[in-house]
Amino acid sequence: MQVRSALVRGGIAVLAAAAAVMVGAPAALADDGAARGRVIEEAGTVGYRINLEGGGDPIAKLFGFKLSDGKSLKLYCVEITVAMRTDVDMVETPWNKYPKAKAAFNDNSDKLNWVLHHGYPGLKLADVEAALAKQGIKVHDGISEREGIAATQAAVWHFSDNVNLDLKKPLAEPNPAENNADVAALYSYLIGDQNKGIGAQPKPTLNIAGPKTEGKAGTKIGPFDVATSGDITSLTTELPEGVKVTDKDGKELKTADVKDGSKLFLDVPAGTKPGKGSFALKVTGELATGRLFVAENYASQPAQSLIVADSEKTQVAAKASASWTEAGAPATTAPSTPGGAPSGGGDLANTGVDAAVPFAIGGLLLGGGALMLLVNRRRSRA
Repeated sequence: MQVRSALVRGGIAVLAAAAAVMVGAPAALADDGAARGRVIEEAGTVGYRINLEGGGDPIAKLFGFKLSDGKSLKLYCVEITVAMRTDVDMVETPWNKYPKAKAAFNDNSDKLNWVLHHGYPGLKLADVEAALAKQGIKVHDGISEREGIAATQAAVWHFSDNVNLDLKKPLAEPNPAENNADVAALYSYLIGDQNKGIGAQPKPTLNIAGPKTEGKAGTKIGPFDVATSGDITSLTTELPEGVKVTDKDGKELKTADVKDGSKLFLDVPAGTKPGKGSFALKVTGELATGRLFVAENYASQPAQSLIVADSEKTQVAAKASASWTEAGAPATTAPSTPGGAPSGGGDLANTGVDAAVPFAIGGLLLGGGALMLLVNRRRSRA
């Protein structure tokens, strides 16, 4: 009985340990430099409820948004048919990752970007009025903040969702004719012939792209291309002795040497043992007007995509990794991630615990527990 009890207790303990490993296993962490945060409903500024051609009267609003570091953004909606949510994380995303492949946004992003830079709050209200006056467009007692928001959001929707403001009656009742006329005037200017588009996608807050992240001792691995709209404030490394972050000529780089457009290499001296290492950058700056934010788990939790109209300074970090073999040894090719970059680095390297390891351990522990229970059962029958 004592043997049987001991075996039963042992089997249960193993099963419990395996379950704990599997439940407690952290997912792989990604330090990718992308800013993230959530919509804060009460932090937004309402424009007007507007009328669209063909029906529909959505409220035009400049959304308030809080980044993970506590700083604030102001954003407009670029996905009118999807509900806004305040309970999901939104992540800074390149234009070509817009969640709907056939949306008007993909064809008109340059025109939409121009709207953001020439509407409100891309320009101060006085500057918006001056731009209209230069075109001979008159408004009544200037452009108010509510009028600026209504007209700019309507122009954004025109290019992102292919919807039009009802110019005969732009605003829902009750609103004076002067307000209707001002909104119609600014909207028409923003989508009109003056809008030549701003084709270049705004630079990300920080991104490190390294398509080649494996190599051999005695070579330089890279380049790792840095793209940022801010100022680099920190360069830190996790590298074996002798391995350095350098430029293409082998000059070791310090924080002050790194900026937007820099190309970084990991210089691995000959004779260095096979291994891996990483470096990380931190940047402080404003998220550029026109940067896109998409729900982190859009496929399972769709949320209205948003685009930056105004920003406070923020700080983000990004990390890149590389591995190397001995000189003369064949370098292995890392499998590609869904984005097509090697998983050892690519666009940005994943760091942290390999999520597959705990599950493999859990499987072994579960198998061991089952074997112990089987032995126990056979002994009891004997």
